[in-house]
Amino acid sequence: MTFAPQDPRIPDPNDPVVHHDRVDYAPFPKSVTFARRYAAKLVAHWGYPALADDTALIVSELAGNAVLHGGVPGRHFRVQLTLTKNLLRIAVSDAKGERLPRPRRPTADDNFGRGLLIVRALATRWGVRERTVGKEVWVELDLATGPVELDPDLQ
Repeated sequence: MTFAPQDPRIPDPNDPVVHHDRVDYAPFPKSVTFARRYAAKLVAHWGYPALADDTALIVSELAGNAVLHGGVPGRHFRVQLTLTKNLLRIAVSDAKGERLPRPRRPTADDNFGRGLLIVRALATRWGVRERTVGKEVWVELDLATGPVELDPDLQ
C-alpha cells in the first residue's frame, strides 16, 4: 500500500485539476451499480474511454466494500473522481473508520476477499486515508496519453 506524497486535498501546482466530480450514494447494493456505471461514463466523457473499464472495476470494488464493511445507517458513502493533467484519482469514502482495509490472501474456497487485490493490480498507486469521521480509500491511475475526442453522435 502506498500513501499519497502530499495531502490529496492540497492541489499540486505542477499537476492542475482538469475535472472533478463527486457523488454521495445511499449504502445499498444497488448504489454500487449506479456508482460504477456513472464513473465509467464520466471518465469516457472526460476523454479517457480506455480507462472506463478499469475505473468501473475499481469503483465497483471500493463501493462494494463501502457498503459491506463501511455502511452506517443514515450515512452515505462518497465517490470522487479527479482528473489532472497526469493522473486519474478515484476515492471512495465511508463513515466507518474503525477497521482500515487491507488486502488479504483468500483461499480457493473463499467467495470474498479478492477486491483489494484486484484494485492493487490495476492501480499505479493506492492507499487509505483516515478522516475525522470514517476513511477514504484512494487509487491513482497514471495517464499514458492525452484525452481522446469522442464522436458526439456516439455519446
